[in-house]
Formats: sequence, structure tokens, C-alpha cells
Amino acid sequence: MRLILEAARFEVEEVDEPLDLSAVREGICVLVLCTNDANLVGQFDKTNYSLLIDDHEMSCKKLLFTLDKEISAENCIQWGVSEFVRYTGEAVLADIVNRELALDLTPQKERKSAAPQAAAAEPAKEESSGIEISHFPIKLSEQAAIRAAGIQGTPKLRFIPYYLIHYVSSGEQVYKDRRIPFDAEGYTAINGINGIKIDLDGSKVEESEIPASAEVCDSHIRKEEASERMVTELIDRLTQKVRIKQEKGDAIFYEEKILKPDKKNITVEARQVYIPVWQIRGKRIVEVNAFTGELLSEPMDEGVEVF
Repeated sequence: MRLILEAARFEVEEVDEPLDLSAVREGICVLVLCTNDANLVGQFDKTNYSLLIDDHEMSCKKLLFTLDKEISAENCIQWGVSEFVRYTGEAVLADIVNRELALDLTPQKERKSAAPQAAAAEPAKEESSGIEISHFPIKLSEQAAIRAAGIQGTPKLRFIPYYLIHYVSSGEQVYKDRRIPFDAEGYTAINGINGIKIDLDGSKVEESEIPASAEVCDSHIRKEEASERMVTELIDRLTQKVRIKQEKGDAIFYEEKILKPDKKNITVEARQVYIPVWQIRGKRIVEVNAFTGELLSEPMDEGVEVF
């Protein structure tokens, strides 16, 4: 429990029995009780706690960890085995990557009252914009993206333009007794805003409407520019330096020649697709790939600060 709370940037201390820990951070105080004793839980649940700091009094949240599934505490944040295991793993990861762990500190009573409201609001979240684009599917929910980002903030779904490119190269050159083939085929993708290349599986793209609240970002690079860049990079990649040894009498010398594929033997097909990205704006800005769940280490566009 200490590890989890410290990963969430709380200052943690042991307290007098029957409580176990206290955790304080930026105007939030959490008291922790770990027990399977129903009587002790009942007393903890009905007791109001407060903390006085510099003549300022704040109400304390109550965090109960119990292995007894029959116990319920309406006024507490209640964790069982699943929450403990989940947050322990996330705390270890947060420590490794040096980021803040995001905790859900909502009491049981508020969760239950919020559940019907969330259900009623669900259709609004699914409201379509009427805009249909080729994009990779959204597999990461808003809350999952916030947990992955490791910060509390405002999430926004953005669709980032990419050019999905299929390239084919053929042909060969023969020099002296050396035959140099230039056969190559594959897929790549170029970011339509900042030009960064990534690998994408084009078979996952779907043609469907996107949520009304989502932002579709404009491409700053034209399709022709992306195609030309792909041709240039492919020529550079397939270019070979050939060294041939020759003997004349008692002398041995080497001849080097640069062989490049012919541009006319390269075909490139590009189409625009979009990758969904959750952008979380809190103390800093963090982006999460909504298709893969990957925490992005560099921005999908040109002017975004990311973790």
C-alpha cells in the first residue's frame, strides 16, 4: 500500500492503530485501513476524519483494503484483490518510467450513484459526427488512456493523418561479373504533419464515422511529397557500393562503383489514413495511441509537449 501511494506522489506515514497509513498530497489526505474485521470496518466507515495543516482543516478520504468480499463500506474507497494487484503492477511500472500513478479515489457510495448517470450519458459519448474517414480502430477507452498516461487531466481524442505507402522496386544492374538486383516490396507510413515514419499494418484500417467530439488534424505534407520521399529513401536504401578486384601482371588494384536502382522501376501507392490518439492535458501533455495503447515518446504533431 505504501508503494502504491508513494507512486501516486503522496507523502506516506504510519499512524496509530487501528489505522495503518496516512497519505497527504496537494490538499488531499487519505487514511488507510487494511483489515477483514467487519466491526472495525463499520466503525471506520461511519467515522469522519479531518486533518489540520497551518490552521486549514481538510476532510480525509478513507481507503479500505479487505480480502473479505462480503464486507462493504459505503463511505470508503474500497479495494479488494483485483484493485490491489492492478495498482501494485502500475506502481512498479510508474517507478520504472518515473511517472505519477493515477489513482481512482472515489468512495463506493459515489461510484454507485454515478453509475446510472454514466449509463445514461453513454449514448452521448457514442454520438457520431457524421464524418467518415479511413482510420485505425479506437481500442483504448478514455479512462484507460488516462491510466496509461499516469496523470490526471482532460482527455481529447484526435485523429492524426498518415500516408500509408505500398512500395515495389524491381530491376537489376550488371557490372563486370557482378549482378546487383534491386527487388524490394513492403509497407510503411509517413506522418502527414511532422514526416515521422512508422510501421503500420494496413489491413487494420476501417472506413467508418468518428465520434462527434473528436478532432481531425489537417495534413501539412501533400501525398505527392510523401510518395517522392519514399522513392528517394528507397533508392538510398537499395544503393550498393561494388568493389571489384583486378590483377594486371604483378599489380592488384580495386575498382569501386556505386550502383543505384532506376527510378522508373519503382512504384509507390499512397493513401491517407488516420491514427486515433488520446491527448491528456494536465500538469503536462501526454499522448497515448488509442489503437495500440502505446504511450508515445514523441509528439504525433509539431507543437505538442509529450512525456
